[in-house]
Amino acid sequence: MTATTSPDLFALLSTTEFHSDINGRTRQGTRHEALTDPATGQPWGTVSHNVDLVDEAVAVARATYASGEWRSVSNLQRADVLDAIGRGIDARVDEIAALETLANGKPFPATKAEVAVSARWWQYYAALLRTTREERLSISATKEATLRYEPVGVVTLITPFNGAFSLGTWKLAPALASGNAVIIKPPLNSPGSSILLKQIVTEAGVPNGAVTIVQGGTGVGQRLVEHKSVDMVSFTGSTAAAAQVGMSVSSHLGHFVAEAGGKSAHIIFDDAPLDDAVTAVVQGGFSATGQTCVAGSRVLVQHGVADEFTAALLERVSRLRVGAPTEAGVHLGPVASVQQQQRIQSLISQAIADGATVLAGGAEPPPVAAGLERGYWVAPTVLRVADNSAGICQTEVFGPVLTLVEFAAEEEAVAIANDSAFGLAAGCWTSDMARARRMSQSLNAGTVWINTYRGMDWQTPFGGVKQSGIGRENGIEGLREFQEVKAIVQDFASAADPFGLA
Repeated sequence: MTATTSPDLFALLSTTEFHSDINGRTRQGTRHEALTDPATGQPWGTVSHNVDLVDEAVAVARATYASGEWRSVSNLQRADVLDAIGRGIDARVDEIAALETLANGKPFPATKAEVAVSARWWQYYAALLRTTREERLSISATKEATLRYEPVGVVTLITPFNGAFSLGTWKLAPALASGNAVIIKPPLNSPGSSILLKQIVTEAGVPNGAVTIVQGGTGVGQRLVEHKSVDMVSFTGSTAAAAQVGMSVSSHLGHFVAEAGGKSAHIIFDDAPLDDAVTAVVQGGFSATGQTCVAGSRVLVQHGVADEFTAALLERVSRLRVGAPTEAGVHLGPVASVQQQQRIQSLISQAIADGATVLAGGAEPPPVAAGLERGYWVAPTVLRVADNSAGICQTEVFGPVLTLVEFAAEEEAVAIANDSAFGLAAGCWTSDMARARRMSQSLNAGTVWINTYRGMDWQTPFGGVKQSGIGRENGIEGLREFQEVKAIVQDFASAADPFGLA
């Protein structure tokens, strides 16, 4: 049987050609790139881009912000618009998910679920707008300060290839809730879902100039982050890219938020509920073919249960199905690009050369159905390594690769987990709640999951420490990132005259 992702997904699309959208007008770029289906290696669409469109986009955003057309709208009115955006997403889940799956290879059912839940972010920030009040501070018997949260101004959002729509929503919902004018630069290989999102927000009542889409690659991104009329950049991507973006933004003292790389430890103690832990390790390491920043890729197992846990893990991994993202029952699709495939395979090969033992998978692509041979496939891989100093344990792979390291005691587990340049997330499985509390305090990560893994929602702030990022997304903390606080101080008594001249 010949397998392909294209016919099913194409039936859901309204277009396969994508351009920039500036002030509600389609703006074709001078350069055109083919879009490739990662499951087949075949072209399926095109995107045009041009770095010279950046200045026009920034000028439109700046003029819209200055006009007050969006920032002067009341919180209650903006809340109604945000609710309408959520309903608009609900109505177009299939088309958005098709565009995302064609871009990154994630299985279509998982992508649909991810897109559908994105609507809840808009509802959450709408609810915050309806309930948030100005804060007042009592300074003295006659003096008080009012804290007013105002928009930052012109904001650029740079979204990642592994979730341009969902992770873009994490940024756009609070940015618009705050009253900013927004420029979105989607990843070059995933231009379509942001265009749909622009259509949805415009239909809901957001002014055209308040959301602009600028397609492009590194050159467009660099021009945006260096632009002195851009007040803030929110970035999701690799740590190396985040560092470069941060330096560019800081050159004009712009505000910068980044969610960068991760190499999360997933710790299994000998009193853990093993079946649940195995389920979480498989889900946490292989969802989205490992192309997630919070992948629990470093699995730390206590000596007493190492053999039992490893056997159960390998049995579960052996039943993972790799195949076309639209095929029923498939767990892992392809990785997003041939460059990503080659990088992952190279890291696996190097780990083996350095002494790692292959327990499952390996550097060779897995067998796939006819018609998919040119896709970007990586086998779900489990490697046993001697210790955490191995290069594969210190490098973000961004693919379906787990490493297993054993430990003896709690203190050793903490030391191994924290022995990383990254600090995005960590997971811990134990029946001892006192230990769970100690681990939550000792692990140096922005999120620590106890007896669960990879659950994220609109209310809980998310972000990393160390080289995993700056700032937070989601929750009221995510809203505050897109706001400036203004203190308005008022004294109700007669003005004091320290010079005695009155």
